[in-house]
Amino acid sequence: MMSEKFDIPYKSSFVPAVLEPSAKIKFNCHKGISCFNACCKHADIQLTPYDILRLKENLGISATEFLKNHTVPFEMDKDGVPGVKLRTDHGGACHFVSDEGCSVYKDRPTACRYYPIGHMALKEVDAPEDEIRYFLIQEDHCKGHGEACEIAVDDYRDEQETGLYDQVNREWLQLMLKKRSAGPTIGRPSDTSLQFFFMCCYDLDRLRRFVLADPFKASYDMKDAFYETVEKEDLALMQFGVRLLKQVLFGDVTIPLKERAVEKRVKQRRDILEMRKKAEIELYKRKQEQQMKDALS
Repeated sequence: MMSEKFDIPYKSSFVPAVLEPSAKIKFNCHKGISCFNACCKHADIQLTPYDILRLKENLGISATEFLKNHTVPFEMDKDGVPGVKLRTDHGGACHFVSDEGCSVYKDRPTACRYYPIGHMALKEVDAPEDEIRYFLIQEDHCKGHGEACEIAVDDYRDEQETGLYDQVNREWLQLMLKKRSAGPTIGRPSDTSLQFFFMCCYDLDRLRRFVLADPFKASYDMKDAFYETVEKEDLALMQFGVRLLKQVLFGDVTIPLKERAVEKRVKQRRDILEMRKKAEIELYKRKQEQQMKDALS
């Protein structure tokens, strides 16, 4: 369990070195190495939406259950945008590490696959699109850098099967980059927006209920086939959640709205508020009448 501020017990300092995809690194990790499992016993692993999908399927549980039992939330920036990290035990060890190594190895998170290579999406000013930059992470506990094995960054990525993860994570990473780049222009998101962000990115079960509910269907002009797909396919639902976030938070309209849907929702909301106001007035009148009766009795 982490502290309330979710400070990771293991404080790691690394020396970054920007790497080209063809650059070669000296690294190897295997069960016979003296530091085997050391990185897993000092875990600080941020999860992407696809990481959560793969891990919850590996464990055979719902996304909501996985989030509750195996993760902790944290704020990714000063505006409170929610992120999710793997939960650790009191000593900082990952819940999924065993003497034999990672118990969820085939579905291990993106960060674990890449280690000891770090990667980030960067967009230069006036550049048409972002670029992925790689760098080497060198930590004192890791003895893999002393191994004789030499491998190119791209070959290491292939070996660790990061391709699918990169492909599926890309839109989400671009969303994070857009939020970071927009900065003060959009201001701090409201609490409701932050809750919506969490649902769309991480909690597939709540997102599915939201998308299949009547209010959503009344607002968005989607085909029946779409609802059949997102009801059954987690990956399609996850990717739609990112599109929905882009539209709601940044106005990137890719999901068609039904004609006059916004006006109808505003009118419905206004009618609800008006009914609440009338009900409160009626309740107030009844209380006043009762007080007068009590005073005269």
